[in-house]
Amino acid sequence: MKLISVFKNIWSIKELRDRILYTLALLLVYRVGTFVVLPGVIPAALEKASADRGANDLLGLINVFTGGAFDNAAVLALSVMPYITASIIVQLLGFAVPYFQRLQTREGESGRKRLNQITRLLTVAISMVQGGGYLQLLSGMNAVSPNIPEGLFWFSNIIILTAGTIFCMWLGERITDKGIGNGISMIIMIGIIARLPQSFVFEFQKLFGDSQLLLFVVELAFLFVVVLATVLVIQGVRRIPIQFAKRMVGRTGGSLPQSSARDYLPLKVNSAGVMPIIFAQALMFLPATAMQYIGGEEGAAAGGRIHMFNDIYSLGYNLVFFLLIVIFTYVYTALMINPTNYAEYLKRSNAFIPGVKPGEATASYIENVMTLITLPGSIFLGLIGILPSIAATLGVNQQFALFFGGTTLLIMVGVALDTLQVIESYLLTKKYDGLIKSGRIQGRSTQGLQIGQPQ
Repeated sequence: MKLISVFKNIWSIKELRDRILYTLALLLVYRVGTFVVLPGVIPAALEKASADRGANDLLGLINVFTGGAFDNAAVLALSVMPYITASIIVQLLGFAVPYFQRLQTREGESGRKRLNQITRLLTVAISMVQGGGYLQLLSGMNAVSPNIPEGLFWFSNIIILTAGTIFCMWLGERITDKGIGNGISMIIMIGIIARLPQSFVFEFQKLFGDSQLLLFVVELAFLFVVVLATVLVIQGVRRIPIQFAKRMVGRTGGSLPQSSARDYLPLKVNSAGVMPIIFAQALMFLPATAMQYIGGEEGAAAGGRIHMFNDIYSLGYNLVFFLLIVIFTYVYTALMINPTNYAEYLKRSNAFIPGVKPGEATASYIENVMTLITLPGSIFLGLIGILPSIAATLGVNQQFALFFGGTTLLIMVGVALDTLQVIESYLLTKKYDGLIKSGRIQGRSTQGLQIGQPQ
């Protein structure tokens, strides 16, 4: 009854209802675009090549993120991946290049607009480069019709693929502005979820045919536990108590000390989010990509030696992947969290950590706490990254195993939390009950970024 009541409350808020319907309509447009095949591509040859490739290589993982558009050779085959790459590059430049640092921190709204323009232009350039590589892949699969001139095929389809990425980016911005939640993240999530029913049914049919339905229930229970653990880490914060200095109130002759306010400084257990897995995944792409440019016997020998880097379920791949995730978690956390800034903020706010001197000592204390809480966070993130291969080793269908961890699970859980937070904020604004009985849902953007929330 509680669930039905919540749905009624959501539907009764006109603005929220319109935003939800608008979001669903744009996501439907995106899903239709993932089935519109590029001109000059032979679908039958493409299906055969995709089936022969299997689900255990990196291209299969890309296909999951694009909701099947990659294997369909659709006009939206690149989806928002070039935009994400461009955003990461611009973000990293903000740590290293003074010009980008100034745009991010000092120039306010005008700086953010300039960064958005740079990101969009970079997205176009990356889309054209990746589009050329994708067309080369289609050509190698013998999926290009011989009836179309080669030059026309390349020129027209690079423009189409680039336009498809820009269109996906526009859809994401529309969802962010007039819909519900982060549009880019939602487009990625809908692509991932689109593959879930097929993988779920395939796993059920496989175990039902082997009379192992109990095993299927165990798999679902394990998946449920993994999702709960992921939510726990995404939501988890380490609260450092802080205290504001006492102030004197009243007239000079008879002023009384006002009791100091107690508060806390929230530090996320996983400040890096999904970025370490994305960076590690990008590095794991490099060996297999490099082999495409090495020919002859040398290329064949080298390709045999690094074959494990193209098999996302191999032992060597997952050991390296785990170590890279742990390393990048520490690196990205160090880039994102500046203890000196926290110490300066507390000093300006006339606040301090009990038992710790202001200034350098406070910065050192916060840095030590971040180091301690990042260790379990990085190990958990590494385990999440390799859980799909562990599940596949234990007998889970490889397509279904992808949903047991990795980027797919983190994106789905993170976007779900962000969306529920937006819905709950509308409900609370209209004086309705929240989505949960106690506490409030917090999305990724509000974790560890607020100072001064009551304890």
